[in-house]
Amino acid sequence: MPSSPVRTIHQHQHHLGWDRANTPALTVAPGSTVTFETVDSSGGQLGQGATVADIAKLDFSKVNPVTGPLFVDGAEPGDALKVTIEAFQPSGWGWTANIPGFGLLAEQFTEPALQLWQYDAATLAPAMYGPGGRVPLKPFVGTIGLALAEAGTHGIVPPRRVGGNMDVRDLAAGTVLYLPVEVAGGLFSLGDTHAAQGDGEVCGTAIESPMAVTLSVDLVKGAKLPFPRFTTPGPVSRHLDGKGYEVTTGIGPDLFQAARDAVSAMVDLLADRFGLAPVDAYMLCSVCADLRISEIVDQPNWVVSFYFPRIVFE
Repeated sequence: MPSSPVRTIHQHQHHLGWDRANTPALTVAPGSTVTFETVDSSGGQLGQGATVADIAKLDFSKVNPVTGPLFVDGAEPGDALKVTIEAFQPSGWGWTANIPGFGLLAEQFTEPALQLWQYDAATLAPAMYGPGGRVPLKPFVGTIGLALAEAGTHGIVPPRRVGGNMDVRDLAAGTVLYLPVEVAGGLFSLGDTHAAQGDGEVCGTAIESPMAVTLSVDLVKGAKLPFPRFTTPGPVSRHLDGKGYEVTTGIGPDLFQAARDAVSAMVDLLADRFGLAPVDAYMLCSVCADLRISEIVDQPNWVVSFYFPRIVFE
């Protein structure tokens, strides 16, 4: 852990849109270390006692709150904010939901569903799921980014060139993220922390779990990044690799449809093999299975593969 003093932006210091006019919650010098306390991605609407009925009551104007913003002295347009993710303090609980109208297979899964999770915040032992499932955990930040140059409030949900709701599983402890600065001070915020997610977050939610995140910030002057980039400290899927994978594919001229086909096939496989309800298999895929573009040069058809880690049931 860093030795410099750690300052905190608290859970109540959150906002619901990217806006260059947002008042900073904290101002720091480059090289500073800051802890961000987060609210879960429902904005506190789905707690540890939530039921599936609560999904229909969700107020989507309150979802995906982000803590901040943080003003970094000396950050100017054209610079990059260098963010080193130091550590997580997980809460030990979370939720995964199928929200009607949301997710890769929204037309197939039209009814709400909810999975509540309990996990050991100290050991991060695999979290139980259904009959015999154990999901390996890897905390990360789902939404992390800066304010845009354009005036006005911009919604949190879509990711943008300055970051935001990227849902990249590998923005975990030890990763160094570089974000393009477009406004003075950068106005950095984060939220939407997850205990686990598969690449693709196919049902639209992961293990949505509030956490505190400690990170350090620095500047790279004149970087002129077009989009975010990051460096990982080592292997990124070791927590899943131990027993190999079951893999389904989708093949065709449309990458999005190929992804849908690959995921749908995996849902069918898991439901048949392990006796899961299809929607439970779908949510499980979202928290631990990975979509990959396996081939994108042999026109007119591309190959998308979906990797489900066998360690979950073995």
